[in-house]
Amino acid sequence: MQERYHGVSAAQLYALGFTFQRKLYAVKLSFEELSKFFKLDHASSKRGGYAKIRIRLTAKDRAELSAMAELLGDASLLTKDAKHNKGENFERELTERWTGKSWVKDSVPFWVSGDIRVDGVEIQIKLDGAELTIEMVLAGLGLA
Repeated sequence: MQERYHGVSAAQLYALGFTFQRKLYAVKLSFEELSKFFKLDHASSKRGGYAKIRIRLTAKDRAELSAMAELLGDASLLTKDAKHNKGENFERELTERWTGKSWVKDSVPFWVSGDIRVDGVEIQIKLDGAELTIEMVLAGLGLA
């Protein structure tokens, strides 16, 4: 699943967000670096039970990554706007910081573009615990 995802992803880099010691961090990673934190999981039976790739950091991972990551501020930034979930709040924060543009919620698929473009580089934004994709989406792209 990982290789199939990577083969169609429009992102050239990934911005991974995480909290460590009540602070919010972001680190830019290649797909190979990010894939070290992938966990194969399954959606609930209510959602079809499909296999999915999820990002999961351990406490040790967060400690190590914090040394090379950008400190964004207090972890409360993830709940700053109650109308949006933590992942959306993180995406908003990075979009505004790294592009200087206002964030607008969208649903552009990962195979079309990254979440933001910085210096011509497509970047997919993910928060620790996020789902990368599910088997059904890859099957719909003819990659099953």
